[in-house]
Amino acid sequence: MKLRTLNVVDVYTRESLAIEVDHSLASRDVTRVLEGVMAERGRPARLRSDNGPEFGSRHFLAWCEQAKITPAPIEPGKPQQNGVVESFNGRFRDECLNANLFRTLADARCATAEWREFYYHRRPHSSLCGGAASFRLRYAPPSGSSAPGTSGKHP
Repeated sequence: MKLRTLNVVDVYTRESLAIEVDHSLASRDVTRVLEGVMAERGRPARLRSDNGPEFGSRHFLAWCEQAKITPAPIEPGKPQQNGVVESFNGRFRDECLNANLFRTLADARCATAEWREFYYHRRPHSSLCGGAASFRLRYAPPSGSSAPGTSGKHP
């Protein structure tokens, strides 16, 4: 079964704000997910993404303009410009997608939700001295310096 995922990651806290799983993901799916994240976490000033067609579509760019969000796509062939999300995508692929056999889309969504909870609350992160990402959020400076809404797409 072919699956597409949209991973929305806060690069400061390393929190997975959303993982959308489906057979295909169009720009309207992306904006629907981002609207849900924004309703919960607020509007980011800019949105870092890869160069997938859903991030360059007229719909997505018009949505960004209306929401007053600056799109910040990485340069083609430069995934290191979105290193936190690329690292997240690799872990997600290795620890969730490749570790499970999904019979249905519902199976994939359930396993993804369970892995997302594990990743944020229990999985040790070497960049956080072995702590879980949720630990960083509890002790983050109150200045609001996090960058919610940064996203990456995983094929």
